[in-house]
Amino acid sequence: MDEVNLFVICLNAFVVVLVLLSVLALAMRLLTALFPPPRSASGAAMAVAINTAVSTLFPGARVSRIEEITGGRKR
Repeated sequence: MDEVNLFVICLNAFVVVLVLLSVLALAMRLLTALFPPPRSASGAAMAVAINTAVSTLFPGARVSRIEEITGGRKR
């Protein structure tokens, strides 16, 4: 009987998993390109999330104004 090399089995399993994950990543990229997520018209969900986060971190605090910062930091 031939002895099975454990190293070869592990290498084959690694290659198969790598190929499978690559195929799944390409499928996800294709699906997100074909069906992009819808743009939300209102920021109501974002405002609720911000208010919830602030009230959780700082009990009794109140959010008075929410502004979007555009452009980011310049270097």
